[in-house]
Amino acid sequence: MQTDSALLLVDVQNDFCPGGALAVPGGDAVVAPLSALAARFAANGRLIYASRDWHPPQTSHFAAFGGVWPVHCVQGTTGAAFHPALQLPPVTVILTKGDDPSRDDYSAFSARDPAGTPLRELLQRAGISELYVGGLATDYCVKATVLDLRAAGCAVTVLSDAIAGVELQPGDSANAIAAMVAAGARLAASKELG
Repeated sequence: MQTDSALLLVDVQNDFCPGGALAVPGGDAVVAPLSALAARFAANGRLIYASRDWHPPQTSHFAAFGGVWPVHCVQGTTGAAFHPALQLPPVTVILTKGDDPSRDDYSAFSARDPAGTPLRELLQRAGISELYVGGLATDYCVKATVLDLRAAGCAVTVLSDAIAGVELQPGDSANAIAAMVAAGARLAASKELG
């Protein structure tokens, strides 16, 4: 891991884990490797970002209002909270997305910190040029985030043991991984990182 690198955890929230409103099969399997890696990043003084879906009760993202998805990650609900076993160091910057009722906002690249600063600007300010990315779901928010990061010129490592997909269609996750690799992202297991 380089000193100009940061860790980005994408949407490791209750509603995307088993028992949640939009559960990703095996979604909770990302919690342990991401918690361990976050601890290592914090111990080394590296930056950590964690994005969250934070939808209003009525949004075009939900099927009831013209979207694709069941109601999930509604602001202030238990479903929108981070998984209880996810250990986020105190230095973690929480990023919010999906709070505009007229947008889907899959990508964490434009998510904002509590002061309203988008991630792309936070990375520029901090001189971060490399991101390690894991979370949920491989075939939607992780893919969109990684593709946006690559388009912005960031080096990206996708944590192969810390992602899981929705799989609306069989092969969606494999296709997402292929698209990320084609865009220049690399794959590595979290335990392989020094």
